[in-house]
Amino acid sequence: MTTEDPKQVKAAGDELRAAFDHLIGTLQEARDTIDDPQYFPPAPTRRVLAEGYRYLAGFIHHGIERSFHEDPDFPAFRNALSIFNKSTIENSDAIYFYSPIDGAKNYRVSGQVEDFRHWSGAPRIADGPTAPQYLIFEVSAGPMAGDTGDLRELTPGYRTGFGTIDSSSLEVDKDGHFELMLGPEKPVGYEGNFICTKKGPSSRDPEGGDRFATYISGRQLFYDWENEEPIELQIECLDTAGEHPPALTPERAAENLRRMGDIIRGQMRFWLEFYDVVLNCNGTHEHDGRPYFMPVNAYNTPNSASSDTGGGMSTNIYAGGIYDLAEDEAFYIEATFTGTPVYASMHLGNMWGESPDYANHQSSLNDHQMYMGEDGVQRWVVAHRDPGVQNWIDTTGLPRGYLSHRWAYSQLPDKANWPTITGRVIRFDEIADVFPADQPHVTPAERREAIRIRQRHVQKRFRVF
Repeated sequence: MTTEDPKQVKAAGDELRAAFDHLIGTLQEARDTIDDPQYFPPAPTRRVLAEGYRYLAGFIHHGIERSFHEDPDFPAFRNALSIFNKSTIENSDAIYFYSPIDGAKNYRVSGQVEDFRHWSGAPRIADGPTAPQYLIFEVSAGPMAGDTGDLRELTPGYRTGFGTIDSSSLEVDKDGHFELMLGPEKPVGYEGNFICTKKGPSSRDPEGGDRFATYISGRQLFYDWENEEPIELQIECLDTAGEHPPALTPERAAENLRRMGDIIRGQMRFWLEFYDVVLNCNGTHEHDGRPYFMPVNAYNTPNSASSDTGGGMSTNIYAGGIYDLAEDEAFYIEATFTGTPVYASMHLGNMWGESPDYANHQSSLNDHQMYMGEDGVQRWVVAHRDPGVQNWIDTTGLPRGYLSHRWAYSQLPDKANWPTITGRVIRFDEIADVFPADQPHVTPAERREAIRIRQRHVQKRFRVF
């Protein structure tokens, strides 16, 4: 048995205790975000406060994975957001995945998909398992959005994009297998899917040397929640495959504890400030000319993904607003788009930016789940109780929340052809009158079956064994 120097053991214990004290301190600072007005929390109610603590707990879950289980030499894909960590007004149809990488090294990403003919524009099979509606990989450098807790991370050039590839261009063999290679140079003779992870010096810092990617991330977006199967993705660093990571040291554990606290505090503070300052969700910045005010019971102008939208999937066009409804009110929405987006959806969010419970409530609808008539107009109604129409969005009892719409394109159309959207408050008893006659009506039994499909899909999407 090896005997360690007691002084070194004590020093390690002191360092770890100090790091743990830092973690506890930053957790308390993160908690203060829930009810300290300087951090822009939503107006408190019993439910808002309860959900605020759940919101914090989600970032604690996220922080453990991010701080102790990220290793670019021994990578693995993890959920960036999930049913355990909801935030950023996230997409209820999505698996958000990510893995750290070292852009100076070489990686292989692989996956196996079910029937994917719809990726090339062919009609879906009538029944049976299929691939998700849409898959995208994006490679970048820089921290995850929100980690710093500082809006300066939205400054152009703070993050660097290295490339994307989506299901419209991903090469997949006839058996549904695909590989994506990542590295500073394409392997000699390789002609398959590849994203380069190296760039020369930035024009902003020509003396800064080469730049290398630090993350691969992406989305799996689901349309048919009954038949689409999540893709199990693998990633391996080819430079270190078969080797062993070094044992955890006190120095590394202390660094991880500090990073965990910093991430949790940063994420809690960043997004609420983002909603207030950038999106002007609290309506306090009109004098500054803020362009992305989230109007109440109305919509902003659709925007492509950028620092103004807090990043997001690079092929998306977004539109949003805030609903605020009395018990006997509803919010009726109409939208149009040109061309054929590969994905379109409507979702809600509470004022923390968490999606409401989309497994047990119909608090989101995508283009496959909703009904759209021959006139090509998307129509929804947001209401606190079921009006018996297919295109109902359930508030889950939230009197106020975010409205979020996404249209994804493999190639963004010209701005003149971007989607348009409008909405207005109506009385609950007017719902049947504002929809066209062809809008399908849903019985309570049919609604229960729709919820059962949602419950089974979400359990499968986020299975943990």
